[in-house]
Amino acid sequence: MPVPIIQLNNVKKLFPKAEHQDLVVLDDVNFSLNEGEIVAILGKSGSGKSTLLRIIAGLIKPNAGEVLYRGKPVTGPVDGVAMVFQSFALLPWLTVLQNVELGLEAQGVPPEERRARALKVIDIIGLDGFESAFPKELSGGMRQRVGFARALVVNPDLLLMDEAFSALDVLTADNLKSDLLDLWETKQTNTNGILFVTHNIEEAVMLADRIIIFNSDPGTIRAELQVKMPHPRYDQDEEFRSLVEQIYGLMTSRGRAEKAGYVQAQRMKTLDISYRLPDVEISELTGLIETLHESEHHDRMDLPELADYLNLNVDDLFPITEVIEILGFAQVRNADIILTPAGKQFASADILERKKIFAKHLLKNIPLAGHIIQVLESRPNKSATLARFLNELEDYLSEQEAERVLRVLIDWGRYAEIFAYDDKSGMLSLEG
Repeated sequence: MPVPIIQLNNVKKLFPKAEHQDLVVLDDVNFSLNEGEIVAILGKSGSGKSTLLRIIAGLIKPNAGEVLYRGKPVTGPVDGVAMVFQSFALLPWLTVLQNVELGLEAQGVPPEERRARALKVIDIIGLDGFESAFPKELSGGMRQRVGFARALVVNPDLLLMDEAFSALDVLTADNLKSDLLDLWETKQTNTNGILFVTHNIEEAVMLADRIIIFNSDPGTIRAELQVKMPHPRYDQDEEFRSLVEQIYGLMTSRGRAEKAGYVQAQRMKTLDISYRLPDVEISELTGLIETLHESEHHDRMDLPELADYLNLNVDDLFPITEVIEILGFAQVRNADIILTPAGKQFASADILERKKIFAKHLLKNIPLAGHIIQVLESRPNKSATLARFLNELEDYLSEQEAERVLRVLIDWGRYAEIFAYDDKSGMLSLEG
């Protein structure tokens, strides 16, 4: 039987959202990580991935459920667990050697042993010769190597990585991933398990033995996939591409939603004015619709192919596909996105006609847009303050999120010319 390093049982996490309300970030999360495994947690932004990692590390507590490390409850930071963050998080006034020694110093390791262990890890991670350099002297890739060295020097049983490669350019990230895998496979460290979160599908397939796919709002486990390909893996291999496509399908599918009209019917049952509109610009929407319309596949494309063509990752692509699907301009089926007749009409229209088509679909499919128009029409002067709608949204969303959602909706509404907005006075009013 595999020995679980970490086990999560019915983990739930809430954050205060508004008076008498809480935002459910994670709900009923159950999984374990065994010795000898690299596990990826894959999901869109806002799916609670990073929150879960911090719960596992003992940095924050769940509201319900339990986390076990080697069979014992996690109630605070765990000695056998180390984390590499997305930001380099180095102290700029310390040298590479001093930054790497920090964790050992916190553990009370004597100076001579501390120095010897830090120098060894610096050598292993490929930074030999830079011990006396300060962070400002290093490239982004080298600074992240310092982050890895600082985590590995404490001999962690479990290594956690929170989007550890996302701040790096592609070539630097690929090089660092390759070096990490080499350290893992040659057992140059004492690490027995790696758990990392990412929104990059190819990264998950490249590194992980098992991939856990998260839903959003709240974060729940949608699927688990075993990756049986041996290392090294090549992103152009048929098996690799097939698994990438399968994951795209899982992250965009809605089960019975293949039936005509079912997506829209289900959307309208759950969409209300509190729906968190994705932060997508009109130019991104029109650009994606035009790309699909002009594709050689006649108004449809494979999502991985589309992501590669537009050089977009999941966090960039999925919000745009979500919006054009909600608006009724496209449908996502498995790993394909297909323009609807309305999408084709929009792509073929001139600028003024596009505005009319967009306005029609915005009012029909986005409840907040219709609600704003209804309020404005009910007022004698056909206007209302932005604060009026912000106060209403803050019954459902945080103040910051309410402001973001309204900003997105105002941009869409002004493009569609369904209302006007004066930023100086903070007033919304009907056009004409």
